[in-house]
Amino acid sequence: MEAVFGGFSLFVIALVVFALVMVILGVKTVPQGEEWTVERFGRYTRTLGPGLHMLTPVIDRVGKKQSMMETVLDVPSQEVITKDNAMVTADGVVFYQVIDAAKASYEVNDLERAIVNLTMTNTRTVLGSMDLDELLSQRDKINAQLLTVVDEATTPWGVKVTRIEIRDIQPPRDLVDSMARQMKAERERRAAILEAEGQRQAAILRAEGEKQAAILQAEGRREAAYRDAEAREREAEAEARATRSVSEAVAAGGSQAINYFIAQRYVEALNTLAAAPNQKVLMMPLETSSVIGSIAGVAEIARDAFANRNPAPQAGMAAADTPPSPPAPRGPWSPA
Repeated sequence: MEAVFGGFSLFVIALVVFALVMVILGVKTVPQGEEWTVERFGRYTRTLGPGLHMLTPVIDRVGKKQSMMETVLDVPSQEVITKDNAMVTADGVVFYQVIDAAKASYEVNDLERAIVNLTMTNTRTVLGSMDLDELLSQRDKINAQLLTVVDEATTPWGVKVTRIEIRDIQPPRDLVDSMARQMKAERERRAAILEAEGQRQAAILRAEGEKQAAILQAEGRREAAYRDAEAREREAEAEARATRSVSEAVAAGGSQAINYFIAQRYVEALNTLAAAPNQKVLMMPLETSSVIGSIAGVAEIARDAFANRNPAPQAGMAAADTPPSPPAPRGPWSPA
């Protein structure tokens, strides 16, 4: 009896231990950022997300473990022949993310290798359809074309290609040297064009300035000529009025006006000659009586002027009693 009871106790203990082992084997904890597939007798049944899960031991098992985080892959360097038959070496990087763990696990074998080979193949296709200049200057266009093609091809695999970047494009050394010479020549040509353009603009501006200066000088000369002509006209008018006044005075019998003007001009000429700083010879008239006659003429004019200012003689005094003035001696400048 004791032997039977002891055997039963061992069986229960073994059963309990077996049950605990089965429970432990059926409990699965999926870390954050991953998804696991579940296979029942080798067939996919469901996908386990992050967290604690319970599987049926022996019947269910974990199939594939897929990382759902974005992953980067290096694309190896490869030689590519461009559209204009230039040999270049190009490499790049691919960023992708698994969207469907089941497809990524069962639709393709070796997902990373498949993505790398697909990217390399499409890189040769895209780069080979471009010229070298276009290849070196349009990286964004190349990346966009590669992304479109590769992402479309990897969609059945449950993968989303987020970015493809061409990291480096290396043309041959001799081609790089020729491109450098071409760039130098192009820059020198642009510099020469800009210098010629600057000289042309400077010549145009200089000519425009000279033209404006000539116009302003001509306008100034014209204005000065107008002012000179106006001044000469005013002077001629004044001279004409003076001449007319003298002529009227002479016509009225006033010979003293002529004597006054002649004496005034004579004195002004002597003053000018005497004030000159140069060595000079003073020419005097041969007859002193001529000078005295001119001075007498001026004195007679002055006496007539003072006589006009004095009041008329008294009524008792006859005009005949007024003493006659002595005759003025004649000179070369005295009127006849």
